Amino acid sequence: MNILITGSLAFDRIMNFPGKFEENILPESIHRLNVSFTVGSMNENFGGTAGNIAYALSLLGSPPKIIASAGRDFGTYSNWLIKHNIPIDNIKIIDDETTACAYITTDSVSNQITVFNLGAMKYSAQFNLEGLISKDTVAIIAPGNLDDMLHYSRAYKQNGVDYIFDPGQTLPILSSEQLIEMITGSRIFISNDYELELTLDKTSLTLMQMTKKTGIIITTKAEHGCAVIQKEGKTINVPSVKVKAVVEPTGAGDAFRAGLIKGLIIDKNNIEHAAKLGATSAAYCVETSGTQHYTFSLNEYKARFKEAFGVIPF
Repeated sequence: MNILITGSLAFDRIMNFPGKFEENILPESIHRLNVSFTVGSMNENFGGTAGNIAYALSLLGSPPKIIASAGRDFGTYSNWLIKHNIPIDNIKIIDDETTACAYITTDSVSNQITVFNLGAMKYSAQFNLEGLISKDTVAIIAPGNLDDMLHYSRAYKQNGVDYIFDPGQTLPILSSEQLIEMITGSRIFISNDYELELTLDKTSLTLMQMTKKTGIIITTKAEHGCAVIQKEGKTINVPSVKVKAVVEPTGAGDAFRAGLIKGLIIDKNNIEHAAKLGATSAAYCVETSGTQHYTFSLNEYKARFKEAFGVIPF
């Protein structure tokens, strides 16, 4: 089985500010803001949609191929991917740029200020799919370079490849026409509930109209699980998997997508089972801080799935 992931690769640099942002911002002077925050520490994590999904799939024993762009500072991240048996051959290195990076500062009451540098993500990976596509290829188009998202959605349709479309963070900058084009012909459209509402608003589609353009709509709802809407209007509600503690939900959506893909590899027609695999993967991510800091063995994963759903997953 060939798994292709188009998306972003990024460093997440997370800092903690011991005070409150509001105590250092004068409301009456917000129009000429000039502030500085001294942080106590900074943690660097590997992230990006493609990297996060690939990491979870590697734990599930199905490492995919990543199609993305990275910068001259990608060495440590590259070594991490290799360590987890994830091929890096399809990652384009832009020597004049740094890898995309999110600088996230959180204050003592959990307010956040985030600055995102696109870096190498500004450049299309421009990878030739010849030799990578086969009749059993499964692909996901996750948030990343817009040209890549459009190009590969067209290429997958032309070659009869089932693909998952996940617009996520690119929704504010995608036009209605681009969204409709990528939704149309996709095997699955996946988003959280807010993103689904935004998609319907931007495209002026109704939910039923959207189900005629894509095979399946999956809507994640955090601790409330997910809804799977099929063409005939049938909706399957899949519960979330009980977690030991909610430490950090960031990245749980990407972990869910990895489990979903694993399920499609096992049986592309059993979407409910695939969504349950997604819920199990997401639970591990929620329990740790950092999008690629959790880990599990396949035996641990199978036991947890059986505890949640009463059957052995694979």
